[in-house]
Amino acid sequence: MKILVTGASGFLGGHLVDGALRQGHQVRALVRPGRAAVRLGSLPGVEVVTGDLTDGESLQRAAQGCEAVLHSAARVVDHGSRAQFEAANVSGTQRLLAAARSAGARRFVFVSSPSALMRVREGDRLGIDESTPYPRRWFNHYCETKAIAEQHVRAADGPEFTTCALRPRGIWGPRDHAGFLPRMVDAMRAGRLPDLSGGKPVLVSLCHVDNAVDACLRAAHAPAGRVGGKAYFVADREETDLWPFLARVGALFDCPPPAPRIPLRLGRALAAAVETGWHLRHRSAAGGTDASPPLSRYMMALLTRSATYDTSAAREDFGYAAPRTQADGLRALGEWVTEVGGVAAWTAGPAAPTDAAVPARSGPGPTEQGNTQS
Repeated sequence: MKILVTGASGFLGGHLVDGALRQGHQVRALVRPGRAAVRLGSLPGVEVVTGDLTDGESLQRAAQGCEAVLHSAARVVDHGSRAQFEAANVSGTQRLLAAARSAGARRFVFVSSPSALMRVREGDRLGIDESTPYPRRWFNHYCETKAIAEQHVRAADGPEFTTCALRPRGIWGPRDHAGFLPRMVDAMRAGRLPDLSGGKPVLVSLCHVDNAVDACLRAAHAPAGRVGGKAYFVADREETDLWPFLARVGALFDCPPPAPRIPLRLGRALAAAVETGWHLRHRSAAGGTDASPPLSRYMMALLTRSATYDTSAAREDFGYAAPRTQADGLRALGEWVTEVGGVAAWTAGPAAPTDAAVPARSGPGPTEQGNTQS
């Protein structure tokens, strides 16, 4: 097929391009104006086009001649106005759906997030499956707009235009410079990451980028009658105790473990205070800022709530089986970090010009994109 990949200069998007090429597809890579696309442009079988989710004409041009769309671009920071999130995540997705349908595409795979189901007040939840309803009140603008966009995608499914949504959790792996894992490692390296677990296990589902790519490409090929109009959780095979995992990753790079341990109630109060102070300082900044607060209520929830996801629906409907194990993924991550010059080079961000990260997908905690982000 000829596949359009949005967010192609980002972490997940770049890996989607690579995965599609490995399967023999032609790829049209959509990047925003001004984004570096040197790596993408050097790949045989890739056509790089510029466009923006706010520009319907550019999306029409990008979709022409493509049989499938893998939509990974989104705004995945945990701050910003409702209008900013709606423009990128809701209106942008609607424009892309219209462009893809008009161009004759037959498959549309939307990279959503488990955060689309995240509630403001909620305790630990294990084995969450697709029967879980959308909340009436979401945690923040990101959660709400991903949920609304996901519902638009599912509603657009039809006989000649098959749509589905995937919800990978905590995407991690090589070429992620701005997601939750490099941010946590950077904080450990500097000795400024406290243990926020409160002394309890925080069981989570994470998703190696190779597993997310495998799921997206399987969904792009699956029979329409099995996946059309549905949403699926996607995760690694392993159920992870988050804070020991972070200490284990840090140890790979000689970082001290998270410390000291902060009681949960104190950690939540600290997150609220830091987030409020950050917003007060940045509210008057001309044009806003792409930086995220160092700690927020959303990040605190992601780092202290247990949340694991049942992926059996993805296995049954399109054969998803998480081909990359966590142990293998950590070995590959360590090798890649060595190749790029060590942990300091990894956590400092990509050296221009590369395609390792997109600001709009640089989420603050273990969300779906380190891509992100989306």
